[in-house]
Amino acid sequence: MGRGDVMTSKERWEAVVNRQIPDRLPNFYRSTDEFTQKLMKHFGCADYKELFSKLHIDEQAYVWPRYAGPPIPDREDFYGCRYRDIKYATGVYRECCFNPLADCETIKEIDSVINWPTADLYDYSGIKDQLNKNSHLPIIIGGWEPYLVYKHLRGEERGYTDMIEYPEIVHHIMGKLFEFHFGILTRTLEMCGEGDILLCAMGEDLGSQTSLMYSPKHIREYFFPYHKKFFAPLRERKIKIQWHTDGSAREILPELIELGTKILDPVQWRCAGMEREGLKKDFGSKLIFHGAVDNQYTLPFGSVKEVREEVRENFEIIGRNGGYILGPCHNIQPVGPVENVVAMYETCYNECRY
Repeated sequence: MGRGDVMTSKERWEAVVNRQIPDRLPNFYRSTDEFTQKLMKHFGCADYKELFSKLHIDEQAYVWPRYAGPPIPDREDFYGCRYRDIKYATGVYRECCFNPLADCETIKEIDSVINWPTADLYDYSGIKDQLNKNSHLPIIIGGWEPYLVYKHLRGEERGYTDMIEYPEIVHHIMGKLFEFHFGILTRTLEMCGEGDILLCAMGEDLGSQTSLMYSPKHIREYFFPYHKKFFAPLRERKIKIQWHTDGSAREILPELIELGTKILDPVQWRCAGMEREGLKKDFGSKLIFHGAVDNQYTLPFGSVKEVREEVRENFEIIGRNGGYILGPCHNIQPVGPVENVVAMYETCYNECRY
């Protein structure tokens, strides 16, 4: 705990997700490796723990079983998708460059190409040790986007056209992907006691800068039935569900809430329909907001003053009476100045107190 804190990071996060008022606004960190190294160099930090202490960042722990299957070739995944590093001015992003199911026209073809992975590929025996080691932190499981995997398998364009041209293929692949991850989820939960896991973070990018990327009809047909089954054991255990979607997703928020979503990430308030005042007014009693510090302009290109003002605005608008966890809308990019990120966390710590 930092000076003036009366709660630990775990207590602070638990308070917010359980609709209670914490001592101060909780926060989180996500960044590209390049920016993290720049930030550590700025402070002279040796590791994350030291960095988080300097910036009063609330640490979380992610629990996951250990992969114990056959070796996976470098720059590939379970399914044979291949990846390459795309270099840009200040860093590197890994992008899919080979879609193994791109030319398949039938389910039979697909199953002849893919040896579908199962939950048996993982070793769950270390879960309890992870829980014990991190019992002082908010613990999170999950962290995948099924339809993003689908588009890696079929290619970006077919990821959209298949919904119209090949509905049976969409359902077949989505069924296989969810079967795999549902198996991992249930076997992981078997190793956990009641109250060990605070939340499950997953979801799907549904929004663009201006609107939904998929029609509501297709979201309801191809996404939500699988998520509903996946969320059932989480809801039974009262594990909070955090849905990640970039972009303009207001239109579908009521249905995300009905599905069981309690936490919305990342709240890109510069996108159409995602204005903070409206979200708080219409959904603030049902959703916890997670993120909301703009990563398109404010953090990379704004001034320190603008960053501080936005943090204060977020606290006043969506953090009013609780219900908000502060952080960047996306991975902090290396193009941005260290001073802006420092200002974000300093303002959160020093000024955003209840």
